[in-house]
Amino acid sequence: MSDHPDIVYKICDRNLWTDAENSGVFKGAEIDIADGFIHFSTAGQVASTLKKHFSERRDLLLIAVDAGLLGERIVYERARGDMLFPHLYQPLDMQYVLWVKALPLGEDGTHQIPDMSR
Repeated sequence: MSDHPDIVYKICDRNLWTDAENSGVFKGAEIDIADGFIHFSTAGQVASTLKKHFSERRDLLLIAVDAGLLGERIVYERARGDMLFPHLYQPLDMQYVLWVKALPLGEDGTHQIPDMSR
C-alpha cells in the first residue's frame, strides 16, 4: 500500500489544456518541458504552488489526475521546502484525467480553489 495520494493535481493555462484535450495528450507547460517532467501537486500543495508560481494569473484550470492508475510512473521527488512533489516523466494521456475545474481569481487577487473531491 502506497503512502502517496490517489489523486494529484496540475495547474494549467486554459488554452494549453484545450490544445492537450484536442490532441488527447498533455505534453506539459514550458516549465515541464524545460525540466523534463510534468509537475504536479498534492491536494495539500495546490495553494502554495498557486501562490508561488501562478500569482494573479487568470484563466487557469485545476486538473485532477488519477495517480493510482498511473502507479509507479508518478515519481515523488524532493523540491520546495524539502517536500515530496509528484512528477511524471512522460506525456499525460487524457484517460488518467478525472476532472477539470476553473481556478478563478477572487476579489483579493488570490485563486479560489474549487472543491477537490471527486
